[in-house]
Amino acid sequence: MNMTEIDNALRQLRLSGMQQTLSTRAMQAQASQEPFLETFAALLQDELERRSSVLMERRYKRSGLDEKASLADLDWRFNPKIPRAACFELHTLKFIAQGANALIVGKPGTGKSHVAKALAYQATLQGYDVRYLETDTEFARYALAGSQDRANMLKEWVKPDLLIVDDLFLARRITAEAAEALQAIVHQRYKLRRALVVTSNRVVQDWGKYLGDATMASTILDRLMHRCVMLEFEDKSYRLKEAAARLAIQADGS
Repeated sequence: MNMTEIDNALRQLRLSGMQQTLSTRAMQAQASQEPFLETFAALLQDELERRSSVLMERRYKRSGLDEKASLADLDWRFNPKIPRAACFELHTLKFIAQGANALIVGKPGTGKSHVAKALAYQATLQGYDVRYLETDTEFARYALAGSQDRANMLKEWVKPDLLIVDDLFLARRITAEAAEALQAIVHQRYKLRRALVVTSNRVVQDWGKYLGDATMASTILDRLMHRCVMLEFEDKSYRLKEAAARLAIQADGS
């Protein structure tokens, strides 16, 4: 086979990682007089890396994340009261393998969502199936859906290795349909030992008020907290800090 025929064969076999670097590897082998096995191994590595990259990007798109967040992006000195050690321990992702949960509560703007998104993105890089929910948006969509669509949505929220429920009770009270969905998510994932991360501005003592049902709140918290680490975020708001910095820049430029 000549190079064109080999290129076509790689396309037919859907070995695009090898096909894309074939000519480069061939020139490299000729220039350095590499043994065949070394050249072939390099081509195989090209294919593996391309497939890994494609799978990672596919997991990221499926996750629902809107950014590739990292713990390195947080200014830990600005907010020294954030439990840094606990955040990095979660970032090891051991809690996913253990089927454990994390509850991150605290004031708005203190980095809760950023940490949750960083955990989610790290999990996609490590090969886990992840779903990220902006709770108000997704629960509102659930409340308006028909019975079959609701069943499909619940299935999508229960099956991933890691589910992020971000900003729970942001609008305080949630609908009865959303409350039932939350109970179903927590209950089913608890039985299947699948990891759940919840962030909220609301203290757990008030969940019954926001759910409109103290018994339901107790049931949800009982399962959520059984295998769970709870992190409390206090102190200053990153969003207010960034807003102040933008205003300062605008003032300097005026």
